Amino acid sequence: MGDRMAPPRWLKFANKLVMVLLRLGLPISRHESPVVLTVPGRKTGKPRSTPITPMFVDGARYVINGYPGADWVRNARAANHVTLRQGRRSERVRLVELTPDEARPVLRQFPAQVPVGVDVMTRAGVLETGTPDELEGMAGRLPVFRVDPIT
Repeated sequence: MGDRMAPPRWLKFANKLVMVLLRLGLPISRHESPVVLTVPGRKTGKPRSTPITPMFVDGARYVINGYPGADWVRNARAANHVTLRQGRRSERVRLVELTPDEARPVLRQFPAQVPVGVDVMTRAGVLETGTPDELEGMAGRLPVFRVDPIT
């Protein structure tokens, strides 16, 4: 489901910097609330972390893979749960992948709710314009997950 792109060289460094700022509890955006997603590696079992920005649509929380072929997606598909951390607060959750049809309305909301993510995706060559129509057209290429609490 989706093609793999080679990430730009700067992305790994930018992600590490964002994760350090998030772990320190420092705000990096006035409009968005990024978190650190940690998931066990599917081969090693070692924790793997990446910054993501959850968004809310119709009362449910979602995360979108901003880069086709990202390792965290394959790890999340293989895992029972992931951990979302913001500063000192963390929660274990389950990620439920949406079908492309289910993902379309969520993807349409992404530009309005996560403009910094759209900017990063545009700079990385994933998107051209970052419009709701373009994001909706990425259904099936950019996996979308509903975040479910583990009870």
